[in-house]
Amino acid sequence: MGVLGVLCVLGILGSVVPGGASATAYDSVNKDLLLKKVERKIDVATQVVKITSKISLENAGSGAVGAFLLALTEEEKRNLAFLSAQSGGTTLQLSESKVHEHQDIEFFKVELKDALQPGKIANVEVEYYLTHMLEPYPAAIQQGEKQLVRYLGNHYILTPYTTTTQTTTVTLPSPNVESYSRLKPSSHTDTSITYGPYDGVKPFSHDAMAIHYENNSPFLTVTSLERMIEVSHWGNIAVEETIDVLHTGAKLKGSFSRYDFQREHNTYSSVKSFKTIIPASAKDVYYRDEIGNISTSHMRIQDDAVELDLRPRFPLFGGWKTHYKIGYNVPSYEYLYNYGDEFILKMRILDHVFDDVVVDNVIVKVVLPEGVRNIELETPYPVERKADSLHYTYLDTIGRPIITISKKNLVESHIQDFSLKYSFPSILMLQEPLLVVVAFFILFITVILYVRLDLTLSKDDAIEAKMRVSSHCEMIDSHHDKRARQYEKLEEELQKLKVSKDVNQSQTATKKILQSIRDETQIISDLGAKIRLDNAEYADKVVELQKADKALRDSITQQLTNVEKLVLGKMTKQQYMDAETPLHKKKEEQLEKMKTILSGL
Repeated sequence: MGVLGVLCVLGILGSVVPGGASATAYDSVNKDLLLKKVERKIDVATQVVKITSKISLENAGSGAVGAFLLALTEEEKRNLAFLSAQSGGTTLQLSESKVHEHQDIEFFKVELKDALQPGKIANVEVEYYLTHMLEPYPAAIQQGEKQLVRYLGNHYILTPYTTTTQTTTVTLPSPNVESYSRLKPSSHTDTSITYGPYDGVKPFSHDAMAIHYENNSPFLTVTSLERMIEVSHWGNIAVEETIDVLHTGAKLKGSFSRYDFQREHNTYSSVKSFKTIIPASAKDVYYRDEIGNISTSHMRIQDDAVELDLRPRFPLFGGWKTHYKIGYNVPSYEYLYNYGDEFILKMRILDHVFDDVVVDNVIVKVVLPEGVRNIELETPYPVERKADSLHYTYLDTIGRPIITISKKNLVESHIQDFSLKYSFPSILMLQEPLLVVVAFFILFITVILYVRLDLTLSKDDAIEAKMRVSSHCEMIDSHHDKRARQYEKLEEELQKLKVSKDVNQSQTATKKILQSIRDETQIISDLGAKIRLDNAEYADKVVELQKADKALRDSITQQLTNVEKLVLGKMTKQQYMDAETPLHKKKEEQLEKMKTILSGL
């Protein structure tokens, strides 16, 4: 027997989804079972048709009965999103079934908690949600018109058993009803229509129900939702959802007027914004589309959740769609548990996108840390698991495993947790830091080798000669600067002698300064000799520099001699002035010449 789904989550309604079973068992209708009383409620106030039936099941036979059959039409089965059965607070097991005599009807077998003894009654509550069952009628409306929809169903409960008495209550979003079928007894009061009670209804009875009414609730359908969950053992879980939303209500007839939309505020069925709820610990929340961040949204932090008021860039009318992304981070300790190297991740397959959501297709991808193994997935209802793949990010070597699951036709009742178990050695936490250390070590070694190694195949003598000449010229420039500072000191001594008239002290000081000048001059001459080995032109410039320096030194020495004579009275002031003018001019000429030569070097 292929079981479609086992409702095994305690305290939560289980779900059965069409297409989850690989094989279907055949059963027969037990004619000893009677539906003593049935109270059915059909809620069509939103885009999701929610049907709840309270059934009093009686065993009129002579033997115990352990199960009974639920019946759905092919259209209901095709649009069935969620199905559950309870008895006395206990969730009952459901499985798909077939009956040979009624191949055009879909059946589900409900296993009772305890076998129903002869003459006893069991109370069972069955709940199921149907999507895309409401038809916009008319299919297209203008911008300011109200949306009318039509629901087609059965006045009687489709069942293989005789029903003693049954009533049906249809809940509407407003008292505005265009028309409704009237199988007596029936009544319409405010926002509800009551059919029945009907007594002695035969098995598989059918009488067409049609309700044409006003329904301006948001008919938003998530045509595609891709949920990416990236798990990090460094304390964070990143969640990103890529969502395509389509307005599946009555399509907009004619053109859209932004002016009328803002002025009249009577676009009843259009959707201006909707609320999305994410975990209370969510942080770094973003909401964006292809253009970028959508700044018209608002976020409200509550005690148990974070509420996002998402406002698309344009209002959504029938047939219009939008595409956007929502992302946030949550701390891993709230969802990831471990005992040693064994971990279990518990997160939702689907989050609250908006109220009464319909999701045509959802894909959930869980990116686990690199190096995990022994992966086991447990889901609260049947899903399709895709082939595992790898995801590469920074510092990955073998790639991070991606667990992918998909599911079609979901509603709010599918907001339940999955469990993903895996093993992850703690020593692998050091992998990324060690990779960073090794990467920097290799980088530094490479730089050191590149700087220190000469990788040329042969030496270039001309280049090496130019480098030697350049180095010697820089040294000449440095030593000439030192020599120039000594000349400045010599000029200072000359001025001091004019004031102090102490010839002996001046001679002692100038002798020391002149010796320093001769030392620097000798070093420059030696460097010029080295330059001549590689470049005679530059060596000649050094010779010219030295000649100019000698002329400069001779001029300054002659100035010192003249000042000494002036101080000692061996020369008159007029004679000193006459001799000073040509010496000063000659000194300026040599300084300019030396400057020109140095710029050439």
